[in-house]
Amino acid sequence: MDARQFLGLEPTDDPLRWRLPVTPAVCTPGRFLYGGCGLAAGLVALEAASGRPTIWATAQYLAYAPVGSVVDWEVLLAAQGRHTTQARAIGRLGDEEIITVNAALGSSEFDLSGTWVDRPAVPPPDQCPQQDIPPLFADSVLVRVEHRVATGRAMSAMDGTPGEARSAFWTRVPGHLEPSAATLAVIGDYVSGGVSQPLGVRTMGRSLDNTLRVATLVPTEWILCDIHIHALHHGFGQGLAYLWAEDGTLLATASQSISVRRWPGDAAVVEQGAALSQSVPGRGRQ
Repeated sequence: MDARQFLGLEPTDDPLRWRLPVTPAVCTPGRFLYGGCGLAAGLVALEAASGRPTIWATAQYLAYAPVGSVVDWEVLLAAQGRHTTQARAIGRLGDEEIITVNAALGSSEFDLSGTWVDRPAVPPPDQCPQQDIPPLFADSVLVRVEHRVATGRAMSAMDGTPGEARSAFWTRVPGHLEPSAATLAVIGDYVSGGVSQPLGVRTMGRSLDNTLRVATLVPTEWILCDIHIHALHHGFGQGLAYLWAEDGTLLATASQSISVRRWPGDAAVVEQGAALSQSVPGRGRQ
C-alpha cells in the first residue's frame, strides 16, 4: 500500500489537480478530515507534479471538510530551480479554500551529511504495549494505525497526576505502508496527542498547522514518534516530534500548534491534576 492508496486520493486528467473523497478512513473522531491526511494528500500531489521529493512542507487549516465531502486539490508550481521547487497545493470544498500546503521540494548531490540529535533508548516494538483505543476513536483514521507505547502513559492511565513532557510510541500501518513524506505527515499529526502526557489528563487537540521537515527516507516497518510538548497557554499548545526508523535513522521532524480541550466528562480529573501540578515544582504548569 502506498500513501495515495491509503488516502484514497484520486488523480484527474489534469496533472495539477486531484480529488480526495473524505471518508471515515481519513477522518478524526469528530468526523472531519484528519489534519495529517490533509497534509499528506497535498504532498502526494506536490511530489507528483514537481517530480521531486519533499524537503519541507507546512499546512494551514482554514476550515473543516466533513465526512461525505470531496476536497478538490490544485497544485501551483511557483518557482522551479536546478535543485529546488517552491510550490503550494490548495484544497477546496467548492469555492471555499479549506487547507493550504506550502512546500519546498528537491535534492542535490552534496557529499556531506550527518544527524546531530539522538534517538531515545526505548524497548523494541514487540516489547511495548498497544495503546488503548477508546470507542470515541472508532471508525476513524486512528484505528488504521498501530500504536505501541514506548514511553509515557496509556490514555486509560491518565489520572490527573502530572507527567513528563516527552513521550514516544512505535507506529506502523498494517500492510507495511512504505515511509514517504506523506506517511510521515500522517504520523507527525500525533503530536497533538502528546499534550495529555505532562498534564496527566486526557485532552483532545485540533491542529492549526502542521510542519514537516524531511531528513532522509529509509525502509522501515516501524517508525518511532518521539514527542516533545513545549508549552500550553490560553488553550493553545505547541510541540515537536522526531520521527525515527528502527535502525536509528532520523526520518523527519514534525511540529504543530494545537487548539486543546479536555475530553467530555473529564473535568473532575482536570481539577485534580491542576491541584497536583501546583505542588510539584517544574511539572505540569503549562
